[in-house]
This record gives sequence, C-alpha cells and structure tokens, in this order.
Amino acid sequence: MRTTTEPHITATTPDDIADAYRTVLGKFCTGVVAVTALDDTGNPIGLTVGSFSSVSLDPALVAFFVGRGSTTFPKVAASGRFCANILAADQHELGRAFARSGTDKFHGIDWTPATTGSPRLTGAHAWVDCHIDLVQAVGDHDLVVGRVVELGATDTPDPLLFYTSTFHQLTPASPA
Repeated sequence: MRTTTEPHITATTPDDIADAYRTVLGKFCTGVVAVTALDDTGNPIGLTVGSFSSVSLDPALVAFFVGRGSTTFPKVAASGRFCANILAADQHELGRAFARSGTDKFHGIDWTPATTGSPRLTGAHAWVDCHIDLVQAVGDHDLVVGRVVELGATDTPDPLLFYTSTFHQLTPASPA
C-alpha cells in the first residue's frame, strides 16, 4: 500500500513559483543527452541537454530544448543537423564536460560519424541522428525538432539519469 505525505513545497503565486521551480522540476528524472554536430569548419561541437523527447512516429521526430544563452547551439543550428547521444550510466564525466562552456569538449573523446556526419559518441547508450526540422522560441529556451535519419542502441546496460541536480543510475525496483 502506498502512503502519501504532505508536500514540503507548495507554490501558487508568481514569486513563489519562480523560487520553487527548480526544486519541484528537479523531482522529475530525465535522461542525459549529448547533442553533437560539426561546425562550419568540420570540427566536432556538442552540448548536454536534459530535455529530450520523442515527438512523432510518422514521421519519426524527436525534440530537445536548449537555453537561448547557449554559445554552442547556434553552431549546431547552422549545421542543420545533430546527433542526440543518449549517454550511458558510466558517461557522467562526458555529461559534465559537454555541459561546460568554452572548453574542447571532444578532447580524448572517441566518436564516429553518423549518417549526417554528426559525431556518434563511442559508448553511448543509444543515438538518434537527425536533420533539424524546426527551431521555435519558447520562453527562455528554443524548442528544436529533429527528423530522424538514423538511430541505434548499444548493449550498455543502463542510461545516465539526472535527478535533483545529480547524475544517477537505474536501480531495479523490488518485485511487486
């Protein structure tokens, strides 16, 4: 039997919502995705996103959100393509590296080109290679929709997860 508890955070006014937003939304577990592409000189670029989702089966579309302050995403957008690398549980350092700004994110990172040429990261749990179909401003982020041209998965056992501002791994639930 499941028991419930009273919430320790409740927000109903705009100021309260602004203060509680990160804490409350941090209670939602997300996968960690490194979005990669090649810049206009052919160099690999990438960034970490935590808001990746399937959109449509027919046509096959996926989406992610990226903050408008990103210095990397304009280069990804200019390329017209990206590969969404769903990181494996042991790739937390890669997730951190791709979240940093102003560093060589590909130093020491093995990758192969996907169909679009975008980097497919070695050891990723799965990947989805796409052409950019839509970029739409939404609040302080851009919604990016990609049309899938190739995808695949490896046999790595678990994906990397992000929950309450920390990386995690799956732990099987007890049998019912």
